[in-house]
Amino acid sequence: MSEQRKQNLAQLTRNAAFDAVVVGGGVNGIGVYRDLSLQGLRVLLIERNDFCSGCSAAPSRMIHGGLRYLENGEFDLVRESLFERDALLRNAPHMVRPLPTVIPIASWFSGTLNAAAQFLGRGGKPAARGAVPIKLGLALYDWVTRKRRVLPKHRFHSGAQTRRLWPALTDKSRRSAVYYDAWISHPERLCVELLRDVAEAAPGSVALNYAEIELNGNIFRLRDGLTGATFEISPKVVVNATGAWLDDTIAELVQGKTERLVSGTKGSHLIIDNAKLYDALNGHMAYFENTDGRVCIVFPYQGKVLAGSTDIRVEKARRVRCEDDERDYILGALRLVFPQVAISADEVVFSYSGIRPLPHSDQDFTGRISRGHDIRRLPGAVPQFCMVGGKWTTFRAFAEQTADAVLSSLVRNRRVSTRDMAIGGGRQFPDDPSDLCRQLRAQYALPPNRAEQLIDRYGTRAAELAGFCQAEQDRPLVAGCTYGTAEILWICRNEFVETLSDIVLRRTALAITGQISMEIIAALAALFGRERVLPEREIKRQSDALIAELDSYHGVNSAMLVARNESRRT
Repeated sequence: MSEQRKQNLAQLTRNAAFDAVVVGGGVNGIGVYRDLSLQGLRVLLIERNDFCSGCSAAPSRMIHGGLRYLENGEFDLVRESLFERDALLRNAPHMVRPLPTVIPIASWFSGTLNAAAQFLGRGGKPAARGAVPIKLGLALYDWVTRKRRVLPKHRFHSGAQTRRLWPALTDKSRRSAVYYDAWISHPERLCVELLRDVAEAAPGSVALNYAEIELNGNIFRLRDGLTGATFEISPKVVVNATGAWLDDTIAELVQGKTERLVSGTKGSHLIIDNAKLYDALNGHMAYFENTDGRVCIVFPYQGKVLAGSTDIRVEKARRVRCEDDERDYILGALRLVFPQVAISADEVVFSYSGIRPLPHSDQDFTGRISRGHDIRRLPGAVPQFCMVGGKWTTFRAFAEQTADAVLSSLVRNRRVSTRDMAIGGGRQFPDDPSDLCRQLRAQYALPPNRAEQLIDRYGTRAAELAGFCQAEQDRPLVAGCTYGTAEILWICRNEFVETLSDIVLRRTALAITGQISMEIIAALAALFGRERVLPEREIKRQSDALIAELDSYHGVNSAMLVARNESRRT
């Protein structure tokens, strides 16, 4: 058990009274936990698994306004999303960066009437979009941000320009459009940074992963999933931020039947190691339609290529994986848009899938279900505020709106806004990171690539970590690995780590970038075991659990892990 957890459990023992309890440690739950804590409330955050381990760990890793939401007539959502995109570019520049995006265009007018009908609420499945509806959508996109422009305006390319910039793009693309959104490098890490910010600014608040809330009569209890210990807790309000599990949580915490609030859809993504595809993108994301009208994406991601996604209705919230037919769907879409590039299923180094917690809808075409969000208050002796819907980009705004509802209920005033509040290593992040890189190299005798790695992962907090690494004589976990032994120790001591899977899947990029191997797992297990003084059987149990999780949910089996041992040596 981490020292952070021991201290948090000790806090519960001393004082179990809270102004608010937030159930669900995804990005929305963490966002409202942060917001309420900064208003001077004492808040308890409870997550059944690890922080940011559900849908919040499975986004497309885009921070975007939602261009296609315009077609659904969700103008307010697009405006809010663009505002929040630009706020994240300011507040977390070490993780959120501009993403130029190319849209291949095959015709002039296709989809114009369909788009207009859908905007008026009369459309169904979309038709292929031509230059005219795309131009209208991008013009609206630019118009929304006209007074506070952060990213360049859109532009169109002729057929000749398109072929020069993207020669591997399908010949059906007679022209193309380029616009800008943003991408996030480490969404799970950004959630951890939010939690660390709260620990520093509001030490009276408590965040616990691997814990559950139970209601027995009128008594709320917290059960520690690691020790089995229980604590009677006393909240004034409860915020239900459990996403796709929202209705299940309501059933557990509210007496009496309530209407269904959430409709889940499953989205799967692939990480592909294909140098030709990476080069073919020319530093851009490609935003295109598959044959069924669904929008697909593909963009360079940490030296690999990220591609997605599916959008499949799910009736029951559960943990999901990318199935073979979904993998084939995504690969098939890529072959349509880049027919000259050979892409094989063997090049998929990692896959992931999550359930989008969308507002309940009977819409046949899942792409038409709103990506907006809403707050539903359920009455009771302890009122419950349910966060319905929401997307990664708008987590701060959704948290602020929910916090305002809670503050109103408790007759408390807002003290501060998070709108312009930097997150973690985004504080005082320089416009030119090379200046910070030079400082780290000079002060800590780091090689250039190591200084860049630390800045990429930790922003301005890289200096704190570099000092720790120097004192602990940091060295690579194994030959060729981009993570060091001291870096892993620092993560274990400062970032709410309780299991080996937390490190591999959510505190580092070892798994998603295809680095993870059997050799690295063994090195991590030995290091983690020594740090936590774990018995050999517990180290083996956690190692086996991680290997099984990689196989069951991420398409990385034992044979692949062993093969990567050899490929690293060669």
